[in-house]
Amino acid sequence: LCCQCGVPIPPNPANMCVGCLRAQVDITEGIPKQGTVHFCKQCERYLQPPGTWIHCSLESRELLALCLKKIKASLSKVRLIDAGFIWTEPHSKRLKLKLTVQKEVINGAVLQQVFVVEYIIQSQMCDDCHRIEAKDFWKAVVQVRQKTLHKKTFYYLEQLILKHKLHQNTLRIKEIHDGLDFYYSSKQQAQKMVDFLQCTVPSRSKSSQRLISHDIHSNVYNYKSTFSVEIVPICKDNVVCLSPKLAQSLGNMSQICVCIRVTSTIHLIDPRTLQIAEIDGNTYWRHPFNSLFHPKQLEEFIIMDINRVHEKKKSAGAGARSNKHTLAEAWVRKTSELDTDHQYFCCTHLGHILNPGDLVLGFDLANCNLNDEFANKMNPHNIPDVVLIKKSYDRTKRQRRRNWKLKELERDRETLDTDDERQYQDFLEDLEEDEAIRKNVNIYRNADIPVESDTDDDGPPRISLAEMLEDLHISEDATGGEGADMLT
Repeated sequence: LCCQCGVPIPPNPANMCVGCLRAQVDITEGIPKQGTVHFCKQCERYLQPPGTWIHCSLESRELLALCLKKIKASLSKVRLIDAGFIWTEPHSKRLKLKLTVQKEVINGAVLQQVFVVEYIIQSQMCDDCHRIEAKDFWKAVVQVRQKTLHKKTFYYLEQLILKHKLHQNTLRIKEIHDGLDFYYSSKQQAQKMVDFLQCTVPSRSKSSQRLISHDIHSNVYNYKSTFSVEIVPICKDNVVCLSPKLAQSLGNMSQICVCIRVTSTIHLIDPRTLQIAEIDGNTYWRHPFNSLFHPKQLEEFIIMDINRVHEKKKSAGAGARSNKHTLAEAWVRKTSELDTDHQYFCCTHLGHILNPGDLVLGFDLANCNLNDEFANKMNPHNIPDVVLIKKSYDRTKRQRRRNWKLKELERDRETLDTDDERQYQDFLEDLEEDEAIRKNVNIYRNADIPVESDTDDDGPPRISLAEMLEDLHISEDATGGEGADMLT
């Protein structure tokens, strides 16, 4: 019989029933029944003391371990048998743990007890989110610059950054008149961005750091790092004049070339022979050259007559030729000089898309002053009168039929230049005309513009529906508004 209440029990060392034993001894004494857990709303992480923030989902093993560590010292006197969560409403800011413990009590009797520990979730902003919200607190900055009047390369770079999601770790992106500044909370993230830029565009970089503070006791230094990335000042559709040494090393191509594309290298084509060459960043900085014209100097010409050249002998040591272009000889006349009989003869690489009567944009070298160190030393007979760049289409019609769109980076702009919209339209037209650049860009279907037939051969080049991605649109009904059906 129990020595306290007289109830018949199986024999045990204490000679007491379980009820009387619990009344005499509380094995959970000293174990806190309430506690607090700190949670950051911005990044959805929990604080693991003293200063580590970790991602934990509700009722996960990681969150259970974090909660048990808070009462680890109190549990040292008992044996933990089982631990688990009791369900609580996700927005209640409460976590409940059901614990089962054992302890040896009077005369060696083992008592087992189940109890509940409740944790209150308190909001606290972590250090990383605090830096992001402060906007001005940064440890490293990447300054990307290009000394050109046109921003085509930056628009292309923006799409690459969006595709590879490199903008997620930035504290802030600031746009200035000749480039972009990317601010980061750590030097490692900035270095990752610099490595990405050097792989995607021809550029060179240098870095510096400034000492902010120094703890002489722990020998800890606090630096702010600055990375400067300079992109080569050559854009698509630029006419360039190479140095004689560089032109010879590229397969004896002409010094006057056209830049048809800028990716990780500069792609050049010789409009006289269709010879192509690629120049990487290191080669460019060893043999630098400049653009002879800026895009505002493009003039409109009309094709009077054009003859395609099917066979042209290769010169000694010539390099590879382009298979996507057709060599042609053309007579052109400026649209501003239609009342005169003055015509220009030129060789062009656009023979596959030009026909008599077409409008084409190009540069007039015969009536301009070339201020270039290599062009001034060239034999005048080797300088063409006109270099044709691209076929001219009706821009208004192209914009109206454009049934796709691109995403943009969220950035701070100092001033919005009126010329930016025109340059952005130029970049969109380049995407339509160049399939190689288009492969590196995420293009989204614009649902506001109806789908037209893609079989219009006479119009400007267009992007097919197969190359577009469907953009995610969440309507009001889908978010649970009034009268909305439940999403399954």
